[in-house]
Amino acid sequence: MLFLAHFDALVIGFGKAGKTLAGDIAGRGKKVAVIEKDPTMYGGTCINIACIPTKLLSHDALAGRDYAGAVSRKDETVAKLRDKNYHNLADSENITVYDAHAEFQNDREVRITMHDGSTETLTADQIFINTGAENAMPPVEGDVDSDKVHNSTTMIDERELPERLVIVGGGYIGLEFATMYNAFGSDVSVIVPDDRILGREDADIAGEIQKTMTDSGISFLFGEHAERLDDVSESDIKVTLSSGETVTADGVLMATGRKPLVSGLGLENTSVKLTDDGAIKVDDHLQTDAAGIWALGDVKGGYQFTYTSLDDYRIVRSKMFGDGSYTYDSRTNVHYTMFVDPPYSRVGLTTKEARDEGYDVAEGSIPMAGHPRSHVNGELRGLFKAVVDKGSGKNLGAHLFGVNSEELVNLVKMAMDHDIPYTALRDQMYNHPVMSEAFNTLFDV
Repeated sequence: MLFLAHFDALVIGFGKAGKTLAGDIAGRGKKVAVIEKDPTMYGGTCINIACIPTKLLSHDALAGRDYAGAVSRKDETVAKLRDKNYHNLADSENITVYDAHAEFQNDREVRITMHDGSTETLTADQIFINTGAENAMPPVEGDVDSDKVHNSTTMIDERELPERLVIVGGGYIGLEFATMYNAFGSDVSVIVPDDRILGREDADIAGEIQKTMTDSGISFLFGEHAERLDDVSESDIKVTLSSGETVTADGVLMATGRKPLVSGLGLENTSVKLTDDGAIKVDDHLQTDAAGIWALGDVKGGYQFTYTSLDDYRIVRSKMFGDGSYTYDSRTNVHYTMFVDPPYSRVGLTTKEARDEGYDVAEGSIPMAGHPRSHVNGELRGLFKAVVDKGSGKNLGAHLFGVNSEELVNLVKMAMDHDIPYTALRDQMYNHPVMSEAFNTLFDV
């Protein structure tokens, strides 16, 4: 039976941006519908299948804990956070949460199909698409549906640690999983299509990361693509490479990126347009080509980070409830961390990129083996690099491979966002002995 219900706002997807926006709108006395097709995804990608579970597993691996126990702790933590996120919205008198699949009928109507097959049609003054991204699978032949073949979502639910793990893809996700499973005790091989890892990063930093990972026991197969997967026994799967060589393992992780999740939304029934990359096309306020329809988070393309999704909420809030001055173009100096061991964090330009843009570049560099706190930590691996403009004193970038880089990069971003010169980071009085005092040396260029 078909029902028709109208809301002030309708949010499709329970991700970081959508859930935050739904709570804000409901807090203003408006009626909000939130539609999530998968009850295991309340709270979004981060807490359920990405940031939180993977970093928890990595933490436990590096702490020497057993794999089965770590997976159990991951499951308990995720379940607790998921339940909290669900009730943060569902317990609001102004929010209705639907366990259903959403499909646009036109620019104003969304038909939702519940798990029992029943349907309703919802309308809203404003509709927000926050469906996130899904794993991208490259064209590989053979037994791609084998239970030994995983993506980043299914891998972390495996109850048994693979003795031999082949990771297809040497990007950020692949390298984090390589670090994690190597620390748990798997024999890890990473298939990389290029001649080195992290081709977009500073070459010195990438070289240090590659050396550190190799020294830890991780193998790299460079200049190769996975072309075929074959189950060869109950326990073994064979990966055939572009060179014709083969690698046999107990498990294969396809870490080949994620793409905006737009399939099944019925966007062809609307005025919403997609980009050439398959993301939802938005303007500087995250509005689509259809009046009253917005897109937030990974589904609109660009960086796929929880904190950029949260910042998407700020953009929409500024447009809906403020003066509209905060836009997508306002977002600068997006930073990120790759949680290898030790972690690598980056903000801004590499030296080459800065020179290509015409800056008068000076570069600071400090190996972590020369930093006092590193000796206290018993961790001498790593390299910090900074890029500045000599004439203006402007901070152009920082590339931090070392302990606590995930925290330190925020200080550099703040300095960049507020036009604080690199000399301020150089001359700041830091307490001792801490990692941040490395900036006294790093920025002494």
